[in-house]
Amino acid sequence: YVGGIEHAVLHLLYARFFTRALFDCGYLQVKEPFAGLFTQGMICHETYQGPNGDWLQPNMIEKEGTAAFLRTDGQAVTVGRSVKMSKSKKNVIDPEEIVKSYGADTARLFMLSDSPPERDLEWTEAGIEGAWRYINRLWRMVKFPAGDLAPKATPLPKTRPQPADSLWRLAHQTLKGVEHDLERFHFNRAIARIRELSNNFSNFTDNTPADQIIRRKTLEMILLMLSPMVPHLAEELWQHLGYETGIQEAGWPELDASLLEQNHVTLAIQVNGKLRATLEVARDLSEDEIKKSALALENVEKTLDGKNLRKVIYVPEKIINFVA
Repeated sequence: YVGGIEHAVLHLLYARFFTRALFDCGYLQVKEPFAGLFTQGMICHETYQGPNGDWLQPNMIEKEGTAAFLRTDGQAVTVGRSVKMSKSKKNVIDPEEIVKSYGADTARLFMLSDSPPERDLEWTEAGIEGAWRYINRLWRMVKFPAGDLAPKATPLPKTRPQPADSLWRLAHQTLKGVEHDLERFHFNRAIARIRELSNNFSNFTDNTPADQIIRRKTLEMILLMLSPMVPHLAEELWQHLGYETGIQEAGWPELDASLLEQNHVTLAIQVNGKLRATLEVARDLSEDEIKKSALALENVEKTLDGKNLRKVIYVPEKIINFVA
């Protein structure tokens, strides 16, 4: 059962009472109607009172810094603490105004991404603006990508150059994390992961045929993961990518578990026990090749300065220590 805290003594109580009563009367085989309870937080907004103490709606006042005034005659308004939105205190935001200004998807994204669902959400103009900026960036990512996109349904390349391989691995790591978060109602974490993937996608500018394939497939995965949260935008952008059927018919992305493991490691390169550089190498690179690459690093070469190596200490996937 999902609901606000006040529902625990209203709807939830009624549902449990009638279920138990029907069970006792022999009409039902179950005694409890719900297997679990998830109490969601409230949507909050600060309150406003006029000179006579009457409650005012947010669209009736104008703010200048911490001060607030009536739009009609400029009289000072008392700004109260942020509490649960209610008709009695009139601290409600008209959804129609939000939809007209930002669209329904922006409101959905903000509410899901601002805080965990079990906590109260503070409705702010800055918060909705942040969600609006990301939605616009997502629109530009699809409409004006940093490089060309391969045709739809192009198979994955057999080999992936860097940084395309890193991007594609991050996409699957993101997918795994998003699946984990959605199952546990951690919507804000899921959106944060997708936004991180979006940032990496925006910085990916390589444009070989293999890069173009990874760029398209990563973009498609971003839209598929976001489609439950911003369905209207995701559908529009899905069609822009050339699909005639709806995004909901594409199904959830398929996770490639083999991509969850990092195929690169970062080694600490030391000379006489002192850190001189770091080196990122493929896990399957031979020990001799790794040592050769490490010796070619400028700081290592400069520190050794032609000295004879007495010993090389190699700890796989951790350090190389050149002892001169």
